[in-house]
Parts: sequence; structure tokens; C-alpha cells
Amino acid sequence: IISDKQRKPNQNLVKSIINHSSKSMAASFSDLVTQAKEAFIDDHFEKAVDLYSQAIALNPNNPDLFSDRAQANIKLHNFTEAVSDANKAIELDASIPKAYLRKGTACFNLEEYHTAKTAFEAGAALVPEDARFSEWIKKCDKCIAEEEGELVTPSLKAPRKATLTEIVDEDSEEIDQVNTISSEVATTAPAKPKYRHEYYQKPEEVVVTVFAKGVPADRVSVNFGEQILSVTIEVPGEEPYVFQPRLFGKIVPANCKYVVLSTKIEIRLAKVEHIHWTSLEFVKDNVVVRSSNVSSGTQRPSYPSSKPTKDWDKLEALVKKEEKDEKLDGDAALNKFFRDIYSDADEDTRRAMSKSFVESNGTVLSTNWKEVGSKEVEGTAPEGMELRKWEY
Repeated sequence: IISDKQRKPNQNLVKSIINHSSKSMAASFSDLVTQAKEAFIDDHFEKAVDLYSQAIALNPNNPDLFSDRAQANIKLHNFTEAVSDANKAIELDASIPKAYLRKGTACFNLEEYHTAKTAFEAGAALVPEDARFSEWIKKCDKCIAEEEGELVTPSLKAPRKATLTEIVDEDSEEIDQVNTISSEVATTAPAKPKYRHEYYQKPEEVVVTVFAKGVPADRVSVNFGEQILSVTIEVPGEEPYVFQPRLFGKIVPANCKYVVLSTKIEIRLAKVEHIHWTSLEFVKDNVVVRSSNVSSGTQRPSYPSSKPTKDWDKLEALVKKEEKDEKLDGDAALNKFFRDIYSDADEDTRRAMSKSFVESNGTVLSTNWKEVGSKEVEGTAPEGMELRKWEY
């Protein structure tokens, strides 16, 4: 049983620990935010995203953190993530202009111009004096007009029926031509819907974009095979659109993914090999360009170049030959002479040279192992000099 006097100090200790922990967390949070802003200023955007994520984990209800992380994601071209962050910031505080600016910027880069314009208009309502919003709205209007212009297709004019007065003076052949043209136009089948597509690639993936605007996600079917991509779009009242190319290279179906946006379908294909695709679709005469590989064994790495390749082994042999044929004088010539003898000698000769040189303190150099192998080699002082041993 703990008395009240004993309990009170314990309670004070707990309060002290809690206060200290709170201060430490506050300091840690402040440090993370500061480091994140510094990383962004230094163009270390990936580090900034990571630091903002850590700060958000400590304070998940701070809209400024989501807005700032959105800006870092925009710099990294992670536009989908930037839209998500901006939406979260707006959800937490709808009065932050920069959140609308960043949402609009990310949506614009995703070619969702209507959504981007709505975001910019909301931001402009909060800060009418900020000219950035009006500039972005003009850009959105221009892109929306261009998109709508592409969707307007010239209608096929029906041939005007010839009147009786007009055909009286016509030859029968010309009348037959008019009738033939009329029947061809009448029996022409409705055009099959077509969507423009393009692609770009990274070492590890190929990104295919099908520009299908306003297609519901449940009307889009995308399947991946080992070397096949299958895209099907079924819109009521129209023939199904099927895009099913045999791909340039093999992919990993489990790692492939796609997303249906308001203006396009974005498909990411994970490559099996990090090779450069010269085209999206397979062609029999396609040339495979591989990424640089690490050489194995003793084979020297080769690098693509427009310059003539050099035989480095031949150059190395030439340098060694020049060193061997080099004419030296004095001690340099003597040292070279002994080096050449040692490099060309057999194992016994090398042992004899090493043993005699070491044991004689550099005064004797013998090549006869039978002579020096069984006894210690005594040093011989040069003429006019005396050989002494140092005592330790």
C-alpha cells in the first residue's frame, strides 16, 4: 500500500516525463519541417518529400505540410501524388490559396484542364490580387479550346439530289455516276472510334497514354500478357475500340498497372530487361539496344563511341616494350638491369637474389641459390668503407 505522500512524488515524476516527451516531440517536429524546407530550397526534392512525410506522421492534421509536400511532388513530376496532397490540404483548411495553386498545377500537367481551371478559380477567389491564378486560368482556357477543337469533326455533307430540270440535259453516264455516289454515301458504315496514343520510356518501364476523354473507368478494360498489351474501350452506341499491340519487348504483367483519368488512360508497363525500345510495337527487324553491362572475367569493357576503338592490350604491350628498350645511365641503368634479371629469372634465382640482398644489408646480390641457400650471406663493404652492425 502506497501512502499519499509516496504517491504524490510519483505523480510529479510522471508529469515531468510527459512534459519532457512532449517537448522532445515538438522539437523533433520543428526540426523535420525546417530540414524539409532546406532540402526543397537545395533542390533535394526526394529528401524533402521524405521529411514532410515524417512530419505528417507526427502531425497529420497540418494542412501546410500536405500543401508543401504537394509542391515537392510537383518538382518530381509525381502529379497524381501532388493532387492527393493538395486535396488533403484543402480538406483540412479550405482557405489556403497555395493548396489550390498546387492542385491546379498538378491537374494541368495531367491534362485535366477543367479540374485545373476550377482549382485556379477557387484560389483566385481567395486572393484576387495574385496574378498567377489568372495566368493559369488563361492557359487552361486555351488548352480546353484546343481539346474541344480536336473533337469537332467535319460532318459529311449529303449529296444534293438533282432536280428533273437539271438532269434533262445530262448524259446518262453522268446520271449513273450521281446515283452511284449517292448509294455509296448512303451505305457507308459509321466510322469506328479511334483514340490517339503515344508512349515514352524509362530504363525500367514504358508509359503508354491513350487519349480517351470522358470515358468511365468501368468501360475500360486493360490486360497484360508476356509481350501483349490489350486495351478495350466500350462506349454505348459505338463499336468497341480495341488496341492490342504485340510489344517490342517482354513485360512483367504482375508489375504493370493503369489508371483511367478524365482525359486519358495512362498505362505503365514494367520491362523484363532494361533495354531501349526503338518502337512500342514489335517489328521483325527491330534492333535491341541494351543498357551498359558489367564485363565479366578478364574481358575489358567496351563503350559505344563514334570514334575508332583502341586496342588497349596492344598499347599496354607497346608501352612495356618502350620501357624495356629505354636507354638509361648510371644507377638508373644498373637498377633496370637488376630488375630485368629478376623479372626473367626462375624461382631459385629470385630466392637467391632476395636472400643475398637482405642478409648482406644490400651489399651482395647473388643469383646462385646453391651457393647462398645453405648459409647466411655476409655483407661486404665497398672499398674504403667499413661495415658495422647497429646494436639495439
